[in-house]
Amino acid sequence: MSRTGVESETRKSPWGSVAPAAPACSLSDVMSEQLAKQLHEENSSFPDLTEPGADLLWEEEASETTSDLMLAKMLQMQFDRECDDQLRREEKKFNGDSKVSISFENYRMVHRYEDSGSSEDEVDWQDTRDDPYRADKPQTTPRKGFTGKGKNITTKHDEVICGRKNTARMDNFAPEVLVGDGLGMDLKLPNQVFNALKQHCHSEQRRSARLHEKKEHSTSEQAVDPRTRLLMYKMVNTGVLENINGCISTGKESVVFHANGGSLEEQPVPDEVVLKVFKTTLNEFKNRDRYIKDDYRFIDRFSKLNPRKIIRLWAEKEMHNLLRMKKAEIPCPEVVLLKKHILVMSFIGKDHIPAPKLKDAILGSEDMKKAYYQVLHMMQQLFQECNLVHADLSEYNMLWHEGKVWLIDVSQSVEPTHPHGLEFLFRDCRNVSTFFQKRGVSEAVSVYELFNIVSGLNITVGAEDDAEFISEIEALEKRNEDHVQRRGKKSFPPEACEDDSPPSSPGGAAD
Repeated sequence: MSRTGVESETRKSPWGSVAPAAPACSLSDVMSEQLAKQLHEENSSFPDLTEPGADLLWEEEASETTSDLMLAKMLQMQFDRECDDQLRREEKKFNGDSKVSISFENYRMVHRYEDSGSSEDEVDWQDTRDDPYRADKPQTTPRKGFTGKGKNITTKHDEVICGRKNTARMDNFAPEVLVGDGLGMDLKLPNQVFNALKQHCHSEQRRSARLHEKKEHSTSEQAVDPRTRLLMYKMVNTGVLENINGCISTGKESVVFHANGGSLEEQPVPDEVVLKVFKTTLNEFKNRDRYIKDDYRFIDRFSKLNPRKIIRLWAEKEMHNLLRMKKAEIPCPEVVLLKKHILVMSFIGKDHIPAPKLKDAILGSEDMKKAYYQVLHMMQQLFQECNLVHADLSEYNMLWHEGKVWLIDVSQSVEPTHPHGLEFLFRDCRNVSTFFQKRGVSEAVSVYELFNIVSGLNITVGAEDDAEFISEIEALEKRNEDHVQRRGKKSFPPEACEDDSPPSSPGGAAD
């Protein structure tokens, strides 16, 4: 071929001028390390096409390139992009809006070639209109009530449409009702199931409201309801109390607070007093009505329909019992004031430290013997002079202070004319006799002897059997009850303290 022909062939080639062929090399040159390093340096001069922006660089130099290898890589890159786009369309078609999806990331040829590495290009789905968590609106029917024609007619009562509507309505339930997440699921809730769930939700809301209201309007444990708290604030504001320090004890029927006394109608109040707040719930002491419904002093005012009135009667009853005991000079708290179900009394203790209960007091043998005889004498005074039976006497309701025993918690005390008065007395005698016998008091008599000593009755039982002794007591109570019904008066006439009305300073129990 002539020189002119070669030049014309070169001009006709679309790939530019043809590079001259490389000279042949021998086998030793091919195996040399120097040639290998040279070829490696030449190949490393080409940038990696998988790096971001590399394809743009090659596109700019495409018109000037003269390398078949570079053109092949560019074509391969375009093919890889088309393959990745196809995989992405398959992913979207298969996954849809489901939260659980599959990915073909491992099968892509070019990984994240579209990422620029800048956080400004990242778009959060919450900032777009394509929110996958946004619930789709259920299909609605027109005002005419149906859609379609002929066999394809669909009414508003269609099972599928109603099911989707019921699923959407579950979002209107209370926040505490967990309805789950049905994103991407075509849930259809039948009318029967939806109505049952709706009724259950309303029932739970009403029950929760009742429990909350009961808690707010009742006194339990160490918490007081708003009404009780208001009464306590008024006592401080009017100067009856200087301040209320805190709770010192809790029981099945009341909560006791310690406070500093002030003044009451120009009369001094003890420096340290206690506020006995009777609980306004009957859950923890449901059998308390047996102590008050048969008491002739409150029988006309007893009503099980109003628990708050029962609690006020309970507080008033303890006040009257304490006044009787104080008149008989029995060591007990002194009544200061009665406000509804709050009874203010003198504090048995010193410097905010309450006196220990008899069960917790550490006493020697002489002091324990002295305490036993004192308790025996107080039981006789309580029965014969005050015309009362403690009905809950034990080492838990007796305090040891200033070298003597003090009686507390007499709200359940009844008169001997009570249908179960003598039974209560026998129970008190059992508790007292058992306690002092366990504490090593040799002078402590048996429960039967103690009952006869306190009551003045001579019930003789040969074997001293409990069942036989109690049957005699019940027979005596039956005769006493019949006698009271016939004569209309008490059958135990010892000098009872009939005048047990509160002093003028507390203002009575009517407040």
